[in-house]
Amino acid sequence: MTPDLSVTIAGVSFKNPILTASGCCGYGEELAGVFSLSKLGGLVTKSITREVRQGHPPPRTAETGGGMLNAIGLANVGIERFIEEKIPFLEKQKTNIIVNVAGSKISEYVEICARLNDQPRVDMVELNISCPNVDVGGIEFGTQPTLTEDTIRRVRQVFKRPIIAKLAPNVTDISAIAQAAEQGGADALAVINSVVGMVVDPHTWRPRITNNKGGLTGPAIKPIALAAVDRVYNSPCNLPIIGIGGIATVDDMVEFLLCGATAVQIGTALFVEPDTPVKIEAGLKKYLRGKKMASVRDLVGKVRKY
Repeated sequence: MTPDLSVTIAGVSFKNPILTASGCCGYGEELAGVFSLSKLGGLVTKSITREVRQGHPPPRTAETGGGMLNAIGLANVGIERFIEEKIPFLEKQKTNIIVNVAGSKISEYVEICARLNDQPRVDMVELNISCPNVDVGGIEFGTQPTLTEDTIRRVRQVFKRPIIAKLAPNVTDISAIAQAAEQGGADALAVINSVVGMVVDPHTWRPRITNNKGGLTGPAIKPIALAAVDRVYNSPCNLPIIGIGGIATVDDMVEFLLCGATAVQIGTALFVEPDTPVKIEAGLKKYLRGKKMASVRDLVGKVRKY
């Protein structure tokens, strides 16, 4: 028996529940040289902004115990060049294409998503309302329920395909933000973005990245991410969840599914082993066969709590 890995999120069919995380594979070309992107359930691009962004000066990444700190600063080619230079490549890929969108004002999210609505190969957008490493815009849109709801409602008016809201862990009650996203018209949630962190060189006394603080990713944040997924899954919010945070093995992925995620995004692990998604897909089939389970969907939300 071959287990069924397919899932559906907001009416979009995914051949498997394994996606890339924004910012960890550029616009897809980088990974395409390692394995066929058709192996993925979906590819999430790096954040796209209205204008070209150079990002923060290096160093802007630093290894930490169990993870990585980064403050790239949303470096990207901007919406015009993205449509002209990157969309043609993405249109040829046999996987779902999800474009991550960032802005410093609500009007920028709206403007970018209106442009993307004209691109039929963009299957979904993921609103980056929770980026912790830019000074203007980003995280505040995902830490205040009223701003979250307003941002998504405004985007909903111009983008007619599914909208994913990417939520921050750096909040008092993530379930309140999730409910605000649902009320604004979001179709799914990505839980979680990176955790605000800092590392200092004890010899130079300087932070190891030029932005001083950045987003912590990797295995170190997995327990935080799992707790957030569980919290949202058991909240009044009824949106499907895409889990993110320190996933490097099939066991990591299963944990997220058991806590309530329908799918996951692989991020930091790609920097260590770029073919991690392929290995996890094979491992997931083996896991399901071992459990004599017909579908990956049967794992969702089945954690056995004390």
